[in-house]
Amino acid sequence: MTTPTDDTAAELAGWAALACEELEISGFTPDVTAVLDLAGVAAHAVRRPAAPVTTYLLGIAVGRAMAAGDDPVEAEARASAALAALAERHGGRRP
Repeated sequence: MTTPTDDTAAELAGWAALACEELEISGFTPDVTAVLDLAGVAAHAVRRPAAPVTTYLLGIAVGRAMAAGDDPVEAEARASAALAALAERHGGRRP
């Protein structure tokens, strides 16, 4: 599990807020620690480059849920759990 320091967590939360503002995303603040945890699982279970790909797909899943009127926090948790489980299963197939 990724546990950013207080300074890093604050900086990343600020960055996420700025990014949401820039992209005109309102009503949702991503769980930065959960996203970092998912990236870590993907990087270690699959390959390092899987981290950004996996978090990008997480973002698409949350965006689709928001467009459908679903709760983005629940969607983020559900999609993150599904992707982490997939990465763990896939990791067993690595040579």
